[in-house]
Amino acid sequence: MNVELPLIAVIAIFGYFGIKIMRPPTWLIVVLLLGGFLLADTFLAPAIESGTEVGVDVVNGTTK
Repeated sequence: MNVELPLIAVIAIFGYFGIKIMRPPTWLIVVLLLGGFLLADTFLAPAIESGTEVGVDVVNGTTK
């Protein structure tokens, strides 16, 4: 049996349980969501993307 979920559903599930478990303040959630949305189309987006990729590589141990 193979279950396929859209990525947004998986992110929503992890976000929901993360908020329930960690109990961050509401203002922090709003700032992170709004900030990410607003920065997505700026000149900072490539730097954020490359920094995220490097961080993932470091965590996974696949640095070049």
